[in-house]
Amino acid sequence: MSTPGPERVILAVAVPSPLKRVFDYLPDRDAPDDGWVAGVRVRVPFGRRSVIGVVVEVRGHSDVPVDRLRRIETLIDRSPLPGDWLWLCRFAARYYQHSLGETISSAMPTLLRQGRPLEARSQARWFITERGHTPGDALARAPRQAELLAAIAQHPRGLVTPAIAALGFNRAQLNALRDKQLIDCREESVAAPASERSARTLAEPTLPLNREQAAVLAELHQDMDRFQVSLLHGVTGSGKTEVYLQLIEAVLDRGRQALVLVPEIGLTPQTLSRFRKRFNAPVITLHSGLNDSERLDSWEAARSGRAAVLIGTRSAVFTPMARPGVIIVDEEHDGSFKQQDSLRYHARDLAIVRARHHGIPIVLGSATPSLESLSRARDGHYRHLRLNTRAGNAAPAILSLVDLRGKPQRGGLGPQALTAIKEHLQAGRQVLVFVNRRGFAPTLTCHQCGWLAECPQCDARMTLHRDPHRLICHHCEQQRGVPDACPKCGSADLRPQGAGTERTEEALQEAFSDTRILRIDRDTTRRRDALEKTLTEIHKGACCLLVGTQMLAKGHHFPHVTLVVVVNADGGLYSADFRALEHSAQLLTQVAGRAGRAQHPGRVLVQTLHPEDPSLRLLAEEGYDALAEELLSERRLAGLPPFRFMALMRGESARMEAVIELFTQAGDAVRAWLNERGLAVHCLGPVPAPMERRQNRYHAQLLLSSDKRSALHEASAWLDEWMSQQADARRLRYSIDIDPQEMC
Repeated sequence: MSTPGPERVILAVAVPSPLKRVFDYLPDRDAPDDGWVAGVRVRVPFGRRSVIGVVVEVRGHSDVPVDRLRRIETLIDRSPLPGDWLWLCRFAARYYQHSLGETISSAMPTLLRQGRPLEARSQARWFITERGHTPGDALARAPRQAELLAAIAQHPRGLVTPAIAALGFNRAQLNALRDKQLIDCREESVAAPASERSARTLAEPTLPLNREQAAVLAELHQDMDRFQVSLLHGVTGSGKTEVYLQLIEAVLDRGRQALVLVPEIGLTPQTLSRFRKRFNAPVITLHSGLNDSERLDSWEAARSGRAAVLIGTRSAVFTPMARPGVIIVDEEHDGSFKQQDSLRYHARDLAIVRARHHGIPIVLGSATPSLESLSRARDGHYRHLRLNTRAGNAAPAILSLVDLRGKPQRGGLGPQALTAIKEHLQAGRQVLVFVNRRGFAPTLTCHQCGWLAECPQCDARMTLHRDPHRLICHHCEQQRGVPDACPKCGSADLRPQGAGTERTEEALQEAFSDTRILRIDRDTTRRRDALEKTLTEIHKGACCLLVGTQMLAKGHHFPHVTLVVVVNADGGLYSADFRALEHSAQLLTQVAGRAGRAQHPGRVLVQTLHPEDPSLRLLAEEGYDALAEELLSERRLAGLPPFRFMALMRGESARMEAVIELFTQAGDAVRAWLNERGLAVHCLGPVPAPMERRQNRYHAQLLLSSDKRSALHEASAWLDEWMSQQADARRLRYSIDIDPQEMC
């Protein structure tokens, strides 16, 4: 078959549009270096706009007459984006029932979406020459140049231009020294400078492993050249990170790269610091705290292979790597790995798919594995590796339930907790108080008539904040002033209801006025580097009280914390979401694991109004693993994930009647189609969402479930296609969430 002539080359382009199709264009005269191939970015006319798209296929024909096809406007890339990256985007779009164009767009850094050329941002690094070590009289009449030469000479690896400017020197002085051949410069990538491969992978020696760690590492080394999912199930403080580091060392020795996914931006500073200290190789990050230029720098450094280790949050799973060698998902159970809007992907699951595609090992690490991962490990699909001993033989913290019924409280803290806090502070230790609710109080109430401060736009109560002194809805961010009197009965007896981090902090300040108190929540860490600075202060070891939300519970190593107090453990015990108890147990176990990680024993006090709850008692007495086994048995009997697969169609409209009517028609249509096809897929609903009204829009949902993933996807695709053909669907917003993690 002959190759079509240039006039017959048709470019199928994916553009950022919700439409689940690609669009045909004619090429311009300017062609890529190796001709037209998939993965090349182009600027194309789309409607009345000009957008950035990616060529996904080069065809010899089009269903649209050639004289009606529009030409691309600009060729952006001379060479294509990586083929394996494009493959992952195609898979994600297909699996999660999402537009390919929007999937590709969201998988790229912002600047690439805007048409920035894909090239490394560079900076000049200045270093002293051999002649510069003996300048003689060349600088006798140039004292500032002499000072600059001396400053550069103090740094064997040289100084970058911004650092030189910060010392008070200018470009003219640099040029003068270079003209005299006393210094020279080279251009290097901002994110990961290109350098000769070091003979030594390590910048500092590894830590000795205990018997369990060594056995786990030996197992992992057996699968360095093939795909294998390993669930590294280790108690908090068991040294999982050291296993990661030594596994990555072996990967780097083979000249390959490692991708490490962490759930929260708060974990990246300490993880990054530990990894950079360990390796003689560029270690970069990708997370929401970077600006657009920094994100593009990191993305390009990984794609080109200059970066040896990439540490990132959820979206980093889409970062291309030149020589992938291993993927590690730390805290694999964490809900932050699931994207909750637009492309609703799960980074852990995509990481497994990506590892299979590359033929490389993947490690899922957690002290509290998700029930999905535990089930796969129990069935033999994942290798189950255990670490049951804390590093350094530190004793596990003693966990006790504290009955709050009928007890006086100060900022949510009962007398037993306050006494324990005093004892540990007097011993010069650090204490962590966990409050899973930011703000001063969950809401404001009238003591006379029972009025509650409710959000006018959501079926939710507004949270009382002290700084600023406002009522704020944490669902829609609606704000209003705190009333002087009850708007319902006029009473001035308005009282905070419950405790948030601000109220607990205030109570602790009153009780322990001489103690440094550090509050860590989303409100106190908005400024860049605020969390990192606070964590640095904590690690200095001075006696202090830590008050915080989930940000403190996940993955942090606090060797000086010997007491953890959980203000309220009841939040996840009674919920309409079947996953709530699993998530609550994981969070309690994780926060309890912050205590007693060094030589001093730890203690955990869990306050509750339901001390007789069987699930809570099982967690306290036998631990997370025992509760997880019981939950798995219940899920199997109930036909719930991980023993059944789900897809949730969510819809929202200004009128509940509109979304319920359309979803009822959709449910009837898909049930009829399922009967015709004989597919074993169950359709439930429609029903109002657990929070029916949010931001003055009404929410409902339709649930599909099946024992077979393939049947579920076939039904989901049919339902999505049916919805796209309904005129009424254009008057509301809807989405299909494959493998939903929250039933809201």
